[in-house]
Amino acid sequence: MAPALQHQPPRAIGYVRVSTDEQVSSGLGLAAQRAAIEAEAGRRGWDLDVLADEGLSAKDLNRPALTAALDRLDRRQADVLVVAKLDRLSRSVGDFGALLDRAARRGWSVVCLDLGVDTTTPVGEFTANVVVSAAQYERRLIGQRTRDALAAARARGTRLGRPQALSGDVVARVVGMRRDGASFRAIAERLQADGVPTARGGATWHASTVKAVCESQAAAGVS
Repeated sequence: MAPALQHQPPRAIGYVRVSTDEQVSSGLGLAAQRAAIEAEAGRRGWDLDVLADEGLSAKDLNRPALTAALDRLDRRQADVLVVAKLDRLSRSVGDFGALLDRAARRGWSVVCLDLGVDTTTPVGEFTANVVVSAAQYERRLIGQRTRDALAAARARGTRLGRPQALSGDVVARVVGMRRDGASFRAIAERLQADGVPTARGGATWHASTVKAVCESQAAAGVS
């Protein structure tokens, strides 16, 4: 008789983050997040490993522990990324939408306990789609405002430099990430990592290039 197949519980990576030295030294912020994640993992029977970024902000996704977590998930060494609160993972709706898209493409799930985002369930996946749709809507609004502002600037006779070769979606993404607090360098690294071509069709983005895009939009009256 063949041995019974053993069901392997889902492998979850809990991600916790604090941004201030006081939180790091006290451990209270990390402890509260860890407790919430461990309680959920226990309730759902997950094998859990918790990774922490201490003393780092959420202005972008370039953090050592988060990078390690995403690498393990992409390599199928874990199945679920779980956070106690969305702002521990990202403060940028655009970044979060990109993360959800990455999870869907690579075959792992995202759980945010505070929002009810849980791509392992139909309802939680619907909530995630609402978040992504909101991010796309925001980018399209920025793109439309960019086009309207550029048209108005041209009508006033304002010179805006060489013709804009970037798509409206890319410009909107740059403006949105900058508005969310990302540095020029972080935006450049994100665009390059995602394979977004530059205005001249190149593959390498520089902080100075991103800065020029933002300054061009500011000159046109786009904030």
